[in-house]
Amino acid sequence: MMAAILLQASGGGFGGFLIPLGLMFAIMYFMVIMPQQRQRKKVQAMLAELKAGDKVITSGGIYGTINGIDGDSVILKISSEPQVKIRIARAAIAQVEASEDANKPTLRRTTRLTF
Repeated sequence: MMAAILLQASGGGFGGFLIPLGLMFAIMYFMVIMPQQRQRKKVQAMLAELKAGDKVITSGGIYGTINGIDGDSVILKISSEPQVKIRIARAAIAQVEASEDANKPTLRRTTRLTF
């Protein structure tokens, strides 16, 4: 049935070419462009919420703690014994590590019913 519709549409000339092209563009938009935009917004929100004391991982694989933020650059403390601090671009931060509080299981009070 689909083949019959396509054969009929192929005789339409320029309009028959435009419909499949529009469908391919719509599919590409929903499968490629929209997820990239969502991911970019998540990364921008993560970078905007950075604060001193956050533990981060850079795109180069360096683990550290944010010591200070200066515009588009971040001062990252990577060692405490011989105190080592580096200045990196804010965009070089790949992810923020989950805090220890987020990993702790929450204790819930449950009421047991006894009969």
